Amino acid sequence: MNLWLWILAACVISYLTKLAGYLVPARLMENPQMTRVAGTLTIGLLASLTAVNTFSTGQALVIDARLAALVAAGVALWLRAPFLVVVLAGAGAAAVARLLGAP
Repeated sequence: MNLWLWILAACVISYLTKLAGYLVPARLMENPQMTRVAGTLTIGLLASLTAVNTFSTGQALVIDARLAALVAAGVALWLRAPFLVVVLAGAGAAAVARLLGAP
C-alpha cells in the first residue's frame, strides 16, 4: 500500500476517534470517578513519556545529562518554583553536567 494511503487512513481514524468523543453521554463525563481516572491517566501518560525521553536513545537505555536536568526540574517543581524557573533549572543542570563530562 502506498505511504500516502497509510497517512490518509491514519488521518481518518484520528478524526473519527475525535468525533467519537462527542458521542459520550455528558453524565459519564460529569461522574467524579471518571474525572479522577482521566486525571490519573494523564499524569501516568506524561510520566511515562518523560521517563522514555530521559532514559532512552534509539533503542538503548542511557544515563546522561538529561537525568541531571530531570532531577533539577523535579526539585524545582517540588519547591513550587514558577515554570520558567523549572525550565531554566533543568537546562542549567544539563549544561553543567555536560560541562563536567556527562554524555
